[in-house]
Formats: sequence, structure tokens, C-alpha cells
Amino acid sequence: MGLGSHSIVETTMSLFKKILVPIDGSNTSNKALDYALKLAQADNAEVRLIYCIDELSLLSSHEYSGEMVQLARENGHTILQGGMALASAAKVKADTRLVDRIGQRLGESVADAAGDWGADLIVLGTHGRRGIGRVLLGSGAEQVMRMSPVPVLMVRGFD
Repeated sequence: MGLGSHSIVETTMSLFKKILVPIDGSNTSNKALDYALKLAQADNAEVRLIYCIDELSLLSSHEYSGEMVQLARENGHTILQGGMALASAAKVKADTRLVDRIGQRLGESVADAAGDWGADLIVLGTHGRRGIGRVLLGSGAEQVMRMSPVPVLMVRGFD
């Protein structure tokens, strides 16, 4: 039984309609955003850009203060505005959310944001660290992958 002159991709509906993209302003995050925007263009999908404030990391800092959280929020808004400009230039429907959930790890925040919005896919950057570097630094991308209610596409960043 053949497919005729049409491929499976051409005869099925688009797989992803809502793509969640956590961004942090890094080159790796920007590469993932670029990939997500291209995917959204191809699938006529909408994108939600999120910036997560990792208060657990801030709390473990010796210099933690409420001012640090406020600075993180301001930085997040700036990064989200930059992401929206890129989405607008790509003519992709997009919105933003600043995720500030006290007591949650980064992976939990991203997974919850995906579930709350009804995302079909999460696209995020990863550094691709291996061995002791991954063990010592942890992997936010790995946390997201383990906790996510939807498929996760990891885009390897620049080394």
C-alpha cells in the first residue's frame, strides 16, 4: 500500500501548534529560539517565550537579597522583549511570560508552564556538557526533559 504522490508530512495536520521556548539571553538559548521560530513558521504554530527566575539558585547565593530578585525580573523582561522582537521579525505569533515560582527548580517551572499553557513541544538550548562537568553543574535541560508533560527538543548550543 503506497502513499501515492503525497508524503505523510503533506497529508497530516501539523504536529505542533503551541511551542514553549525557555530563554535566558545566552547564545545557546538564542540558537534554540531561532530553531523554534523556524519550526513555528513551517507549522504555522504559536510560540510562548518564558524566562524563569530560579529563586533556589538565588537563595543559595551568599549575597541573596530581595534586590537580586527584582534585578532578575528586570533582566527577564528585557530578554523577553528581545525574544518578542525576533518572533515579530519572523512573523510568528508569540507571547511571553515571566515565571517566578518560589521554591521550584528550573525544570519544574518549565514543565508546569508547558502544562498550564497546553504546549505541544518545548524547545530549549543545552550546552551538551558531559562527564564531571555535567555532574558538577547539573543540567537544566535534563531536568526539563525528565519533568516535561510534552516532547522536548534540545538544541545543542555553541561550545
